[in-house]
Amino acid sequence: MDHDGVLVTQEKPKKPRKVPDHVILSGGRNNRYWVLDVEERPGHKTLTLTCSKSLHPTETCLLKDGWEMTPVRRGDVVHLEGHSEGASWVVDREQGFLVLLPDSLISGTSISSSIRCMRRAVLGDMFKSFDGGSKQMLNGTMVHEVFQRAATAKDFSLGTLSKLADQALHSPKYSLGVSQEEMKQELHDYLPSLEHWAKEYLSSTTPKAISLKIAPSRGQDSAAVVMVTELADIEENVWSPRFGLKGKIDVTARIRIQRPRNGSHRTPEEKTVPLELKTGKESNSIEHRSQVILYTLMSLERYNPEAGLLLYLKTGNLHPVVASHMDRRELLKLRNTLVHHIHNCVEKEAERSRLSRLPDILTNRQTCQYCPQTRNCALYESSADVSEDVVHDFLQQETGHLRPPHLSYFSHWMLLCFLEASTMEAKNGRKRVWLQTAEESEKNGSCVGNVQLSGPVMVQSEGVFLHRFQRNIAVPQKGLTTSGLASGDRVVVSDQEGLLVGLATGYLCEVSRTSISCTLDRDLSKFSGVLFRLDSDEGVVGLSTHLTNLSRLMENCQDSDRLRELVVDLRPPEFIFNLSSVLPREAKDTVANILKGLNKPQKQAMKKVLLSLDYTLIVGMPGTGKTTTICTLVPALESVEQGGISNHTEAALIHKLLSLLIKAGCKPSDIGVIAPYRQQLKSISALLQSSAFTGVEVNTVDRYQGRDKSLIILSFVRSTAEEGTLGELLKDWRRLNVAITRAKHKLLMVGSVTTLRRYAPVEKLLNHLQRENMISFQCMFTFGATTKHFFFAVQIPTLLNGNAVSIVFCHLLKNLVLLDW
Repeated sequence: MDHDGVLVTQEKPKKPRKVPDHVILSGGRNNRYWVLDVEERPGHKTLTLTCSKSLHPTETCLLKDGWEMTPVRRGDVVHLEGHSEGASWVVDREQGFLVLLPDSLISGTSISSSIRCMRRAVLGDMFKSFDGGSKQMLNGTMVHEVFQRAATAKDFSLGTLSKLADQALHSPKYSLGVSQEEMKQELHDYLPSLEHWAKEYLSSTTPKAISLKIAPSRGQDSAAVVMVTELADIEENVWSPRFGLKGKIDVTARIRIQRPRNGSHRTPEEKTVPLELKTGKESNSIEHRSQVILYTLMSLERYNPEAGLLLYLKTGNLHPVVASHMDRRELLKLRNTLVHHIHNCVEKEAERSRLSRLPDILTNRQTCQYCPQTRNCALYESSADVSEDVVHDFLQQETGHLRPPHLSYFSHWMLLCFLEASTMEAKNGRKRVWLQTAEESEKNGSCVGNVQLSGPVMVQSEGVFLHRFQRNIAVPQKGLTTSGLASGDRVVVSDQEGLLVGLATGYLCEVSRTSISCTLDRDLSKFSGVLFRLDSDEGVVGLSTHLTNLSRLMENCQDSDRLRELVVDLRPPEFIFNLSSVLPREAKDTVANILKGLNKPQKQAMKKVLLSLDYTLIVGMPGTGKTTTICTLVPALESVEQGGISNHTEAALIHKLLSLLIKAGCKPSDIGVIAPYRQQLKSISALLQSSAFTGVEVNTVDRYQGRDKSLIILSFVRSTAEEGTLGELLKDWRRLNVAITRAKHKLLMVGSVTTLRRYAPVEKLLNHLQRENMISFQCMFTFGATTKHFFFAVQIPTLLNGNAVSIVFCHLLKNLVLLDW
């Protein structure tokens, strides 16, 4: 580092480096070269490389015409496309491709998003769960599902589409806090155009033709006419280790191509091509077209498509996309830059490691307006020396609520996660699926090869298909039980020749000497004559969940504020002292039976967890029973939750009160809701998913100790005439005192008259209010044969430490009552 804080790099000695054990090198179609040296000169770059672990012989590769900008370094693995003459490769404008780190498969969606902002694409790979969650994306996902299900059923009639749309709306897998009614109209707006498209292009006796301009070949005109003949598959999984790509094709379509030649038509050709679905604005943009081009490239060995199709579902317009050498060249350059940033997140120095710089932040803030990675972008950049005023303002806006220790915590754990990820990546054996033959992998006990489908494929549930495979009798092999694979192992299924890599993933069910059965995420029955291999698969190795949690810890909200106090600022955790306040009477016997098998220290640990307001760490030497304790906690906590007390009608009433208060001008962040039972908190919180309630804090009495809010709503929950079931809050006057003194300006209490009158302090309060004519019993309405009684008081000054109090009580509250404010 020089005096200006700039890292000074010196030329490293060019001695050969040993190839790490986990690196697999090879020649041929899926070649893998190890870069021994990089020589840079103006306008070109020369690589010295080898495909042998002995480092001999060596070859050279000349990069020019823009390829010299590829961020390739010594020690990288590359794949080369093209032709070599005398161990010399040339990659330029007209010929050849270089694929950097090809065994890291990058999605086509990530690459196309990098066109507008490379930084977002890099962050999207780190924080995967942030690239979604908007109402528009949810709508797009459901429209995709409706189209794909209609394609599978081969029925695009409006009746079927409406039925599929209703199924999607009621699907539990979609949750965003918006109502079904909000989404219904937007989803149904697409259905007429879907039906019209199918009638025009698919179901008609004379399907609409598409004009296609394909690069001319010898004696052949470039013009062609294309018709869609069938929608053959949906969500087809494609891995392309040749180009370092992966993706799921929305729809795989079969088309008929009619090429004119010398004034007469040739015999039509049948082709399989990717069909990309888009639900947004019909832009035919470079990002949308790039996705289609990347799908044609990654399915090159599977289908060799000359083009792909882009369908805008809102309008039903279909656009053909033909990929040129230039298109593929520029997209692979983008991919190489993206994979370089993803795999070089850490700069390792002599004494310590640090986070690498990401691609620059865009100074055009309008482009970033709807980016889901905004907070992560600012957090990552916050430790850098930023000079631009626009970027400085952006960082202050996104991270101004954080103190320096919080930012240091974020960068420290990001660094640790990246170091861990690099170690995990080195151990990941997924690349053996395409770099080793089945025979080589079988020797390691991680593969079963030369198997064919046997019998029909059974549908076990939605997206789960039971397959049975048996050895090809033409290829003598050992029994399958010696393969090293066992029931429950995760596997990936590919063809034996390496052309259909990663067709499906799933889990082994049964392994016998002659057959093997497994559940897969795709139905492979159409590949009945193919020889398969089943490889052990560790799944996607990464720390995206950890990074996502780390990012959410830095969010500007009450929950994250509290977690930062505990995790970063190391505030000691708090505990309550009365176990009965969290353990309902009906759950006590169940929990006691669960604890019978534990020793005294384990029971003490269990009790500590149940009394915890924040967290409990269970520590101990190996073999002392920590795992047993934690496993026992699960049914114990389930019993507590299932036995929890809640009052759904009271929760609905509180929801209505909150709606009225907020509509009247109350800030949600000034409002707190208190209930004595966690189950009631869940019932109330479930009704407050709308963005209108963002900021309202719903918590137990104990979590409000020492804190206050401008307005507090207190839910007593209990509504019963039975003796002995007053509830823990009414039994503990100290906690009741805390609950009713948390409001700075206004307190609203909701409860059952009959239940509350059995508690002397509350009955005195009610009698006092009635004597002073501050409240009165009124018959609000009659429900069947039962009359419900309420009393209601507003703005009572000088009561309860000078706070104004409103009380809403209900006699045996069991039915929803909506009060006009």
